[in-house]
Amino acid sequence: MAETAHTRRVFSGVQPTGNLTLGNYLGAVKRFVEMQKEDCETIYCMVDLHAVTASWPGREAIKDATRELAAAFIACGLDPAKSILFNQSQVASTTQLAWVFNCTARLGWMNRMTQFKDKAGKNAEAASVGLYTYPVLMAADILVYHATHVPVGEDQRQHLELTRDIAIKFNNDYDAPGFFPVTEPIIEGAATRVMSLRDGTKKMSKSDPSDMSRINLTDDADTIAKKIRKAKTDPEPLPETLEGLEDRPEARNLVNIYAGLAEISPEAVIAEHGGSQFGSFKPALAELAVEKLGHISAEMTKLMADKAEIDRILGDGADRAAAIADPILEKTYDIMGFLRSR
Repeated sequence: MAETAHTRRVFSGVQPTGNLTLGNYLGAVKRFVEMQKEDCETIYCMVDLHAVTASWPGREAIKDATRELAAAFIACGLDPAKSILFNQSQVASTTQLAWVFNCTARLGWMNRMTQFKDKAGKNAEAASVGLYTYPVLMAADILVYHATHVPVGEDQRQHLELTRDIAIKFNNDYDAPGFFPVTEPIIEGAATRVMSLRDGTKKMSKSDPSDMSRINLTDDADTIAKKIRKAKTDPEPLPETLEGLEDRPEARNLVNIYAGLAEISPEAVIAEHGGSQFGSFKPALAELAVEKLGHISAEMTKLMADKAEIDRILGDGADRAAAIADPILEKTYDIMGFLRSR
């Protein structure tokens, strides 16, 4: 069988489980927007099926969270005319391919997935099967579009490695060289992993009980400034070199946030602000954050006032996504030898 040539296609998905944070913006969405300008197709998904692996948030809650995530994507600069924006559950080919991949992945591979252990905690026996096979569904999300590149955070690198293993094994098992691409991760930038404003050793999370630990994209200018002003730091001034940030997680986090927002390197931040006390650095960071993020909250409010338009955008995106995914699923079934009479 001849090897398949693949269009350069970017895919990424985000769970609709509450407000996006500054960490989501710098670590993912900002890069999503930038990639619209590159020579590639871009597909971005609200992965609502992933959002029920731990618990069901409720019928209306999951609809509202999906719309809010779509509004955040658009407010941050994702253009539905340039990128395909849709919610995962509207494209059935994804879950059908996930079953094929459940039969391709090996139990030993799944047992090595560290996120399941972290999320299931001590009572893993009570966790859903969906939480256990979450990485397989993620592989189907990616490969049903023959995505060649995926922007991911460091915490998802292991799952993308599993996606690559599944693609290679399927191609080998069914004598289909190159049918599924061996997807490449895109992990870059100073602030790809933004940490909590209250604890620089923990990732900024929308599920953290403390709202002061994060900047939400729905926060207004005053709230953004207040949270940065109250962010945890140490008593020392910023160092004169980047090496001086070692063993200073809170200081390093604020420098990385500044670098990500300003689109400069951490070294450049230190060159400009090295030796400064946090009493002067924090206001500079707050001003920058408000400048870069302040319009997003207002635009999200405007978009959420017209839910029908968001639903239309997601429906149109789902049709465009299915137009790519459905033929790939059909070819997968053909490769495997399933009888197709219609």
